Amino acid sequence: MIILNLAMANMKKAKSAAFSMFILIFIAALLLNVGATVMSKMSTFYEDKVEELHDAHVSIVMNSASFKQPYEDYLKSYSGVKEAEKESIILLPTATIHYDKTDFSLRVGLLNADASRTIAPLKLIEESDYAKGEGIYLPYGLKAGGGYQLDDIFTLTYQNKKYSYRVAGFFESTLMGSTKLAMLKFFLPEAAYQQLAEELGASADGTLMSAIFANSEQSNTLLGDYNKQFSQSNESADSSFWSADIESAKSSSMTVNIIAMILVAFAAVIVLVSLIVIKFRISNNISDGMVNIGVLKSVGYTSNQIVASFVLQFMLIAVAASVVGVAGSYAVLPPFGHIISSLNKLLWPGGAHTGTDLLSVAIVGLLVLIVALLSSMRIRKLHPIAALRGGIVTHSFKRNPFPLDKAKGSLQLLLANKSMLANSWQNFMIAIIVAAITFASVFSIVLYYNIAEDKKAFFQLVGAETPDIGIQVEPGQDSDQLLKQIKQMNGVEKAIILDFVKTTIEGQLVTTDFSDDYAKLDNPTLYEGRYPEYDNEIAITGGLARLLDKTVGDTLKVAVGDTTYPYLITGLNQSLNSAKNGASLTLEGMRRLIPGHKGMSINVYLGESTNGADFVRDVDSESGSFVQSITDVKESLESQSGALISAFFSVMVAILAITAVIVIMILYLVINTTIRKRKKELGILKATGYTTFQLMVQITLSFIPVVIAGVMVGGVLGSLYTNSVLKLVLFDYGVSNTRFIVSAPHIVILCIAIIVLAYLISMLVSRRIKRITAYGLITE
Repeated sequence: MIILNLAMANMKKAKSAAFSMFILIFIAALLLNVGATVMSKMSTFYEDKVEELHDAHVSIVMNSASFKQPYEDYLKSYSGVKEAEKESIILLPTATIHYDKTDFSLRVGLLNADASRTIAPLKLIEESDYAKGEGIYLPYGLKAGGGYQLDDIFTLTYQNKKYSYRVAGFFESTLMGSTKLAMLKFFLPEAAYQQLAEELGASADGTLMSAIFANSEQSNTLLGDYNKQFSQSNESADSSFWSADIESAKSSSMTVNIIAMILVAFAAVIVLVSLIVIKFRISNNISDGMVNIGVLKSVGYTSNQIVASFVLQFMLIAVAASVVGVAGSYAVLPPFGHIISSLNKLLWPGGAHTGTDLLSVAIVGLLVLIVALLSSMRIRKLHPIAALRGGIVTHSFKRNPFPLDKAKGSLQLLLANKSMLANSWQNFMIAIIVAAITFASVFSIVLYYNIAEDKKAFFQLVGAETPDIGIQVEPGQDSDQLLKQIKQMNGVEKAIILDFVKTTIEGQLVTTDFSDDYAKLDNPTLYEGRYPEYDNEIAITGGLARLLDKTVGDTLKVAVGDTTYPYLITGLNQSLNSAKNGASLTLEGMRRLIPGHKGMSINVYLGESTNGADFVRDVDSESGSFVQSITDVKESLESQSGALISAFFSVMVAILAITAVIVIMILYLVINTTIRKRKKELGILKATGYTTFQLMVQITLSFIPVVIAGVMVGGVLGSLYTNSVLKLVLFDYGVSNTRFIVSAPHIVILCIAIIVLAYLISMLVSRRIKRITAYGLITE
């Protein structure tokens, strides 16, 4: 009880300091808990969703004419498969839908909503009363990212014919609910399904095979083994063929994990700031209360009791702030969960997360306890006599760095410099804190700038090529002939074949792109070596190279079905979309594996003065019979990246806002402490003729150089090492080199804003000097 009373008395003496500490730890605990909760749930998010929806771990889709019974038998007998199911569907190899603000082409599967199925049954999360039983059921991703609502009109365009339905509801799908995996499924009621099937005929008959494993980790190898077993069942033989597993879906959640890691890292910075402030507060409390400590020791209090009172004071603040911060995270997580849902195209699960809550409180509390104990150790060495003297012992003299009778310069500036040097540890603490939060702010701005403004480096990071127009060639047509025609059209700057095929490289299933001319890519992703130029050369992702223990100059074997050839590695590239399963071949190199194979996807790059919509109309009129679909790629990428931009904008705003709060809290705490310690000195200066404004300026000038130094260090380090930090964070996702643009004007504006904010806060907090008078000091 005695210790508690001492702790409460210490807090009452410095209520504003206690409040500042409370706010800092509250923010740290809130961010830590949000980040830790997201990372914890994301680690099993897709597995939990599969179980909740009874969805497939692996799905394979093909045209019914290509289906053979051994395919289904293989799935059913594969090791670890708990359930397997085959279903007839309507399969559209390339259909066009309106997604957000643009038209988007991809594979589409239409299922009978009234048919009986065990795997992935139709579970609606929303349903229209008006269109119930008549309209179309869409995946939740088209609501979260595509902008559709109940009772909207949804239109499918296939082979230049439009099919329109009213939106009757939404459902979730882990594998076929997002455009990222290039396949969407929809449900139609029995009557509408049969009508569409009859109208499209046998060419649109498709087969969907699904498998659920007893353990989701066992699903990773099925597609690779299937590809080896049935070499004729793949994209090269059937343009409508599609396959995906749970790992493919999980790779698309990379953005959410990055955001969570940023929040945790920033929370760690704030915890570090809090610990530095605690160290500063305890050191000041010991210095300010030196005589009181001597009195307490003289009347019989032990060093342990006094230390315990100091530690308890900060532990009470830390535990209370952590608990409130964790509770506050429950208010932050729903809107944050909405952002995650818009990225993952799946509903974010709510509910309690007690384990993460307790862990966050424990981490913050333990760190505060350790720092408080270490900082209070000085009390044990303090002798009562020395404490009663105010800590003065023999030879307690310090060098005077600015003797006023000899130093040159403005008296105000000299006094400010003397004050600054007299509190070197305090100022070092401020500089470190300002540098840390400036670095975090620079990092967030660079990240947002490269995702929302100048996207080239970001597209290189994810491995996305950005032509103006993407053309999918009609199966059976000559893509080489169409490519020649397009190159001769007005306004075309360049055009290339860029397509992909699933191959097996040293036992690994790999998505291998191939092109007739990699030199024409707008976003080359190579970071070492060069792209393949000859038919015996290959470039692979750095993640795959590490997995296979290969490097530039080594050879490896690539197989498609029963055909295998060795290739020389000429380069290493990177891609978040295919971290450990990406490779690049020339068109001729692909033809070694698949003789006579033609790329059916053409990238078209237009001149600056050429209008995309006009070009699409010209292609339709001149070469319409060759074309299956045309996509305005840049507009499509803009539309699909909207949710990503919103997510990183929210993170940037949060970090900048918290940076401002930290600057305010730290300066408020330190200046208040300084004024309290220098109360007599300031009163004497006022009595000798100094005005309140002059003393305010003097106090402010003693802190602003420190803030400027911290801002410059943080700004320079942020500019130099943001890419290095990104590389470290994304290394496990297959990134070996990042080249994000650091926009100097944005960094300069940020640094100036922090300095101006620090100046204004310093001046405002220093107004407390107005209350200090010589008369007040005499009568105290």
